[in-house]
Amino acid sequence: MDTADFPIFDENDILILGIGNYLMGDEGVGVHFIKNLDESSFPPRISFIDGGTGGFALIPFIENHQTVILVDATRDGKTPGSITLLKPKFSNDFPISLSGHNFGLKDMVDIMSLQGKLPEIYLFTISIEKIEPMKIGLSPEIENAIGELTPKIIKLVGEIREKQTREID
Repeated sequence: MDTADFPIFDENDILILGIGNYLMGDEGVGVHFIKNLDESSFPPRISFIDGGTGGFALIPFIENHQTVILVDATRDGKTPGSITLLKPKFSNDFPISLSGHNFGLKDMVDIMSLQGKLPEIYLFTISIEKIEPMKIGLSPEIENAIGELTPKIIKLVGEIREKQTREID
């Protein structure tokens, strides 16, 4: 992730953040999701970031949005390509089966929570079978899951916007 390519402070209130290691096969699903995303199919005021394995460097991006939608791989024993939506509020709410780079993600959540800067977080996990070092591509099951994920995230964004509208009224 080259943070120079992304404005930390923008007018957007929702961040869609793909996490993963592009060089580890299916484990990089969050990065592949962001790289292949058609941003024009989403409503305005959304930031899209390939977070890679950015760890603590992602804190300014996360804390400057009201809502963060994370996309990441998990090795949870479910059928590869299974999509699960979680709403973690604390680091302990993240699945244990998230891959190794997410140790930093859990620490970030704890830090932002202690500082009172934790946005509303939604986590979409895509189940993978294995991590394959030095493999750039995705398995067919994971490629298919990416196609299924976009409408799910668009629907969630609509629900978030609807909730925001109700809170304003």
